[in-house]
Amino acid sequence: MRKIIIANWKMNLTPNQSADLVVEFKKKLGKENNNEVVICPSFTALSIVAEKIKKSNIILGSQNVSWMAKGAFTGEESISSIKELGCKYAIVGHSERRQNLGETDEMINKKISICLEKGITPIFCIGETLQEKQEGTSDHKLYTQIKEGLKKIDLLPHENLVVAYEPIWAISAVRAVTPHDVEPEEAEKVFKFIYQNLVDLWPLTIVNNNVRIIYGGSVDENNSKDFGQIEMINGFLVGGASLDADKFSQITKNI
Repeated sequence: MRKIIIANWKMNLTPNQSADLVVEFKKKLGKENNNEVVICPSFTALSIVAEKIKKSNIILGSQNVSWMAKGAFTGEESISSIKELGCKYAIVGHSERRQNLGETDEMINKKISICLEKGITPIFCIGETLQEKQEGTSDHKLYTQIKEGLKKIDLLPHENLVVAYEPIWAISAVRAVTPHDVEPEEAEKVFKFIYQNLVDLWPLTIVNNNVRIIYGGSVDENNSKDFGQIEMINGFLVGGASLDADKFSQITKNI
């Protein structure tokens, strides 16, 4: 499978700023990039970014999606809406939504289900906190997130899934308070653990051909080269560094 590099711009740019940045992305990335590049702007910028990436190899993704098809859900966006705008991917269960907005494994499971049903590839985020890491419960946390998030999900040959391992204790917002870095060797062990849990759920051919496991813990132009050497890694979920076209372009070359 092709490697995938996902830019998560979060709530950092206005629609016009997003349009300007995606133009820079197109210049830096060109049309010869062998990797799959996905940009996830804010909801208000989806339309303008979709227009800007026409005739390019860049793919549009959403930062979130509702688990309900439609209805009285103020502030949410339906799967039909993001699909109509051209989204092929949707981030599901990001740590910021889990921690700050109370998203549960059950809610995430429903989002993954509706994404697959409607032909959108979920970017399923999992990861442990610093406390869980220190207490030695990281594996249990990841196991629970995978088990509950993918509960009753029977991944079919025409469906795809991206699993993004994002250790919460390593992301930029947390590192400002508790600076910790993930060593590539440590991440590799986690990747093997995630892979084995997926194999326990689905046939080996499905996991190998339809699932990509990627890393998302404060990826930048410097550490991405080391992480890119991990055999099992299939790409990156990039936060802060994706707001700089030069840095993001370098990350795509490092894997």
